[in-house]
Amino acid sequence: MNGLMTWLSDVFAPKARQVFANPWIDTVASTMKKVLPIILTGSLIFFYNVFRSYIPALPDLSPIANFSFGLLAIFVAFFVTHEAMIKLGHGQYQINASLISIAAYLLLCRPQVVDGIFQIDNGRIGAAGIMMGIVVGLFVAIVFHIYANLHVLENNDTLPDFVSDWINNIIPITLGLAMIFANVLKLDLYNILVSFFMPLQKGAQTLPGFILICFVPVIFYSMGISSWVFNAVTTPIFMVAIAENIEAVANGGVPMNIATSEAVFTAALITMGGRGGTLPLNVLMLGSKSKKLKTMGKICIGPSLFNINEPLMFGAPVVFNPLLMLPILINSIVGPTVVWLTMHYGLLNIPSKMVQVGQIPAPFSSVMITGDWRAVPVYIVLFILYLLTWYPFYKVYERQCVEEETQAAC
Repeated sequence: MNGLMTWLSDVFAPKARQVFANPWIDTVASTMKKVLPIILTGSLIFFYNVFRSYIPALPDLSPIANFSFGLLAIFVAFFVTHEAMIKLGHGQYQINASLISIAAYLLLCRPQVVDGIFQIDNGRIGAAGIMMGIVVGLFVAIVFHIYANLHVLENNDTLPDFVSDWINNIIPITLGLAMIFANVLKLDLYNILVSFFMPLQKGAQTLPGFILICFVPVIFYSMGISSWVFNAVTTPIFMVAIAENIEAVANGGVPMNIATSEAVFTAALITMGGRGGTLPLNVLMLGSKSKKLKTMGKICIGPSLFNINEPLMFGAPVVFNPLLMLPILINSIVGPTVVWLTMHYGLLNIPSKMVQVGQIPAPFSSVMITGDWRAVPVYIVLFILYLLTWYPFYKVYERQCVEEETQAAC
C-alpha cells in the first residue's frame, strides 16, 4: 500500500496535473467555469418555474432563460477562443478572435434568410450546441495562434502601427470564418458532431457509462486534482441529456436520460455531502475520540450539508490518505449504481427540470429535482450504505490519529 501511495503521490498525480495544465485542455476547462453563471441563471428560472406551476399568477420569466441558457453554445464559442488567447499569450487578439468565433459559429449553423428574416434552428444555439461551440472556438483559436506565431509585420517600420494591426486582424479573421466549410462544401458541422458524439452521449446513459462518468473524476479528486477539469467532457453530455428530457416532457413523453447534472449533483444522492458521499464521514467525525477529527468535523459539517466537501477532503484529509481514499472510491461506484437502477426501473423519477444549483441540502433537493417523495427512502438507504462503507476505514484512521495525539501529549 505504501508503495502504491508513493507512486500515486510522486509520479501519477504530478503527471496528471501536467496534462491538465496543457493550455488547450485548460482552455476548455476554464470555459466551463466561465459559462457556469449562465447555466445557473437558466437553472434558477427552471427552479422558479417549479413554484409557478403551483402559482400560475406569478410572472413568466422564461425569456431570461431563453436569452441566457438558450444561447449557451454561442457563449461557449466566445469563451473558448477568449480563454485560449489569454493562455497562449495573444492578448492582442482575445476580443477580436472571440467575436469571430461567434461569427464562425453562426455561419456554420447554416442560417437561412427567408423574406429578410435571419433564421437559425433554436436547438443549435442552446445546450445541444455546446460541443460545436467548443470545436469552433478551438478552430478559431488555432488559426489566430498560428498566425500570431508568424510575427507578420512585427518589425515593419514603413507602415503605421494601426495599419499593421488592421492587416494582422483581417488575415486570420478571413481564415477563421470557415466559409468554405459551410458555403462551398455545404457541410453541416452540427449534424456531423451530433453523429460523431452520439455514441458517447448514449454510452453515458448506460449503467457502466454512468458509473464511469461519476467514478473517474473522484479518482483524481482523491489525489487533490479538482474534478472541475472533467466539466469539459461532462457538461456537454449533461446539457444535451437534460435538454432532451425537458423536450420529451413538454411533448407529452417521459424523460429517458439518467446521466444529467441534476441526477449526479443537484439531487445530492450521489454527491451526498460532496463527491464520494462524504456526509456520513463528516457525521462520524463529529463524535470522534480524536480531537483533530472532531474539530474538523465541526468545521466541515456546515459546508457538507450544502454538498461542499473541499474542506473535508483536504482537512481530514481524504486526499492522499490511503485509509480514506478507498471508501470514497467505493462510494463512487455504489451511489451511481443505486441511483441508476432505481431510476431505470421506475422506482424513482428521472429528472426533467434543469436545476444545477448543487448546494441545496438533501433530501429536500432530492425530492425537488425528481418530483418524487420516493427520493427520501433512496436518500436514507444511500446514507446507510455510505456510512457502512466509511465506518471500518474511518475507525482505523481514528485510532491512528488518537495514538498520534497521545504520543504528542507525552
